[in-house]
Amino acid sequence: MRVDGRDAAAVARAAGLLAAGELVAFPTETVYGLGARAGDDAAVAKIFALKGRPAGHPLIVHVAGRAEAERFGVLSPLAERIVDAFWPGPVTVIVRRVPGAAEAAAAGQATIGLRCPAHPVAHALLVAARDAGVPGVAAPSANRFGRISPTTAAHVVEEFGDELLVLDGGAAQLGIESAIVDCSRERPVLLRPGVLTPERLEAALGAPLAGAGPGAPRAPGTLESHYAPRARLRLMSTQMLKTALEMLGSDPLKLAVYSRSVPSGVATGVRHRRMPARPEQAAHELFAVLRELDNDGVHLIWVEEPPPGPEWDGVRDRLSRAAAA
Repeated sequence: MRVDGRDAAAVARAAGLLAAGELVAFPTETVYGLGARAGDDAAVAKIFALKGRPAGHPLIVHVAGRAEAERFGVLSPLAERIVDAFWPGPVTVIVRRVPGAAEAAAAGQATIGLRCPAHPVAHALLVAARDAGVPGVAAPSANRFGRISPTTAAHVVEEFGDELLVLDGGAAQLGIESAIVDCSRERPVLLRPGVLTPERLEAALGAPLAGAGPGAPRAPGTLESHYAPRARLRLMSTQMLKTALEMLGSDPLKLAVYSRSVPSGVATGVRHRRMPARPEQAAHELFAVLRELDNDGVHLIWVEEPPPGPEWDGVRDRLSRAAAA
């Protein structure tokens, strides 16, 4: 059931459901989340069941602020620098978990991911939940596991139907999930790129980001295959896309093309969407466009590779994982 996230009564209702161990979907500035009381393992199990998510794939705990974060994790000096620079905002820190806290949400790991979202509806919900005795809300994206993340309330209803309460906060501003920085070890590691570039993260950390090597904690959205439409997505260089379209001839094959320029030689019937030239605009619309093309019934989606550069890392990461499905 979609309700207005700006309605205080709707937010209070959602907080009450969370306190009672039920699921609620809510907007963040990145994507919509499917939330449960983080400290209630039975409630968290409902997330895994509804999404079809493997129980060994951890969730991020969303909090209203630093005091609530410290109920679940021990903020290292590295994590404190990220928190001070970017919270509330689109970055998750992985820290050592407080013993006994959010065992199921952390998938049994000794670490836990924590985020304070900036969306006003998310913040209102987290404050109301805290006041109802829920200091943190475990929430992955509100979609079937491995599929396209939702950026509107309508996308969530499309995934799960009308029985789930969905706080409608409009379209997500950023459109791809938060960056995840592992701050649980001596050196910080970027486990998942987002809209915050490595340069901005390193400036806040005062240290370079290391590559994810042995011993890195499991983190959301880092499986090789993820974010995938039902259609087969292929990521192609500009020249490869041009050549493939020229070879296609007049047979559209229920094909969609998502590229920064209008390619020559597009057969009649091929569905074309133009990718924005700016990375933040491309991130904002990416999942919505993939979902739209999927719903159009295409069988293939050919996507032009994003340009090089760290500002495109988040979009490139999501497309690469979608193409691996």
